[in-house]
Amino acid sequence: MKTILLIEDDALIVDLVRIHLHTLPANVLTAASGRDGLGQLAHQAVDLCILDVMLPDMNGIEICRQIRQRDTFTPILMLTAKAQETDKVAGLEAGADDYLTKPFGVQELMARVRAMLRRSALGASPGQVPPLIITHEALRIHTADRIVTINNNRVELTPKEFDLLVLLAENPGKSYSRKELLHLVWDYHIVGYEHTVTAHINRLRNKIESNFAQPTYILTSWGVGYRFAEPVKSSNS
Repeated sequence: MKTILLIEDDALIVDLVRIHLHTLPANVLTAASGRDGLGQLAHQAVDLCILDVMLPDMNGIEICRQIRQRDTFTPILMLTAKAQETDKVAGLEAGADDYLTKPFGVQELMARVRAMLRRSALGASPGQVPPLIITHEALRIHTADRIVTINNNRVELTPKEFDLLVLLAENPGKSYSRKELLHLVWDYHIVGYEHTVTAHINRLRNKIESNFAQPTYILTSWGVGYRFAEPVKSSNS
């Protein structure tokens, strides 16, 4: 059974979300403050963290950063009452895999949760089964182990960052629109969430590119979206 941590101080939302998460089924842990949530994560591994941005003791974005400092793998879904795009992007850049704006529909929440748990359980990016190792210059992507290195130094990526990188690297030279990437990596068909892709691309570039302004690996296809640089050499060793 999956274990989900819900960090939320609104008791009504906690009760509503917990009831529906139990139908997955899932073991639901709850925390009404950021410190309580961080404390639970220090002692309990979870399959998903649902994190409210506005908490009484800490800002959810800062909590997200602290989680990512010690855990790059657990998917994080942020709940926010803020509708400004800058606030949403701030959460994504802090390490969140996705966000949902309050008030939200329970069906949409559950669809997001199922999609994130499914991607996490698969342990691989969508599409064709990739080669075990994808290389391009100093970059090596070990798809089976979900490990990325630059000059033999490990780069810590979140699950969605890894999935996005592998999808692009599996198809070097192919340009993807943000809408296509949103569908292929997040399994979303909803208009208006394309900046989720932009935030993840920016985070990836910050982690794997030596020069953010002149990227070597993830290139911009002007008027289209993004593509991975050619050529890529693949091997089984």
